[in-house]
Amino acid sequence: MDQITDSTTTVLDPKTTKRKYPEARIIVLDDDFNTFEHVANCIATIIPGMSEKRSWILAVEVDREGLAEVWRGPLEQAELYHQQLISKGLTMAPIERI
Repeated sequence: MDQITDSTTTVLDPKTTKRKYPEARIIVLDDDFNTFEHVANCIATIIPGMSEKRSWILAVEVDREGLAEVWRGPLEQAELYHQQLISKGLTMAPIERI
């Protein structure tokens, strides 16, 4: 009895197999109504792994430079953190895809 083997070969397009998940940056903007303490506390509370010291450094950068990148990573997480920072009253730049 002959065995028939049905062999199917799938060729993946290298352009689709190497595509990374979209990434984004979250940028807090300076304003005239949020205090250093509020900005630092919001960043420390919302951004995972953010130390209190680093959040204060970023709050000072927001004040001195007019903005600071507070997080970079997958777009879906960026959207969540961005919305949470907005809900705390921070002035935010639009999410920037990278």
